[in-house]
Amino acid sequence: MSADPPTPDEVWKLITATVMDTRDGWKRAVAERTGLPFSRVRVLRRLHAGPLSVKQLAHAAAMDAPAATVAVNDLEERGLVVRECDPNDRRTKLVSITPAGRAAVERAMTTPDPAPEAVRALTSDDLSTLAAILRKLH
Repeated sequence: MSADPPTPDEVWKLITATVMDTRDGWKRAVAERTGLPFSRVRVLRRLHAGPLSVKQLAHAAAMDAPAATVAVNDLEERGLVVRECDPNDRRTKLVSITPAGRAAVERAMTTPDPAPEAVRALTSDDLSTLAAILRKLH
């Protein structure tokens, strides 16, 4: 008798656990390489696509508005973001990434990120299968 096939939610849980449980070393390396807490790099990455209000940024970075304000204040002091009035609503400030902020994101994203040992241990056939499935998802 065979086991029931896994549900999409079960598979997703396995994927996210595999990634989330193996990223701490890379996050530390990013923080060391950029001189920024990883949470600040995450904020900068959200701004890479374009300006956001602090409220939008908080939502995009999965943090509350006060934490987003603290992060923006810190990044602004470091010269990595600027606040400007929204031309469509002068009551709202938009946060934009500066060239120095873009350079910090580039340093972060080019930080080496070797595969965890569990992935390295897969056979060539398993790696090919996994890559094909992930390409479908991407």
